[in-house]
Amino acid sequence: MSIAAPQPDVFYPIVPDIAWLERLLPLGPRTIQLRLKDADDTEISRQVRRAVELTHGSNCQLIINDYWRQAIAEGADYVHLGQEDLAAANLDAIKAAGVKLGVSTHDEAELETALAAEPDYIALGPIYETKLKAMKWQPQGLERISSWKARIGTRPLIAIGGITPDRAPGVLAAGADSVAVITDFFTSPHPEARVRLWLDWAETVR
Repeated sequence: MSIAAPQPDVFYPIVPDIAWLERLLPLGPRTIQLRLKDADDTEISRQVRRAVELTHGSNCQLIINDYWRQAIAEGADYVHLGQEDLAAANLDAIKAAGVKLGVSTHDEAELETALAAEPDYIALGPIYETKLKAMKWQPQGLERISSWKARIGTRPLIAIGGITPDRAPGVLAAGADSVAVITDFFTSPHPEARVRLWLDWAETVR
């Protein structure tokens, strides 16, 4: 596993495959999430294994989205689960393996379900409208961040969805501990430069 940190960094990029992880890891993010879609089991295992190899012993924590079995098998730092995946996952196995757990939430009922799982962090989104991923939920807004933080206490709160460098300070001021980002850099003509901008910002607020 990566060098232990108490929680996900104040900024972390979400990448869709190992090629993107390899592009961004040299820039120095302290947390990164691998969110694979539409891959078979063999490919999932290969990419998760490679991601763990790349981040092992580094200052970058690795979050695996959805694939908790592979996260356990390969020794990832975190697994991030949506509500449907949470319902089907073996939480005892995740915790026994020492893999930390993050859970997505979008409304009060989902927050209650997530808290019952005793996760290591809670994610809330979309904070703003996001165009890269179709969402059935309306933007949560900054007030919902404050409400969620009051409910979860010291547990880290990750904000996601439509967050830009200009919006990030307000997101943290509302109560979020971290911002997870994909669209802002993924759609940039110069993704690495955009991630460097984010990392420079993170240095000022850690």
